[in-house]
Amino acid sequence: MTWQDNLPDVRDGLNRKERAVLTVLDQLQRERGDRNVPTALLYGRVVEVVDMSVDELQRILQRLMGGPR
Repeated sequence: MTWQDNLPDVRDGLNRKERAVLTVLDQLQRERGDRNVPTALLYGRVVEVVDMSVDELQRILQRLMGGPR
């Protein structure tokens, strides 16, 4: 992990990992016909793109849904 991984982008405030989660989530929803995506499936696909723990994915999902930081 580099220092750039946690640096928010000036365009939308998302960092590299958050952007990866959203991109993979969008792809999976399209594949599944806009149905809900199980977290385990999302995690499996996200770690193919970027290295992160399950806890880190949970924190990102909470933040993106407007939960506590």
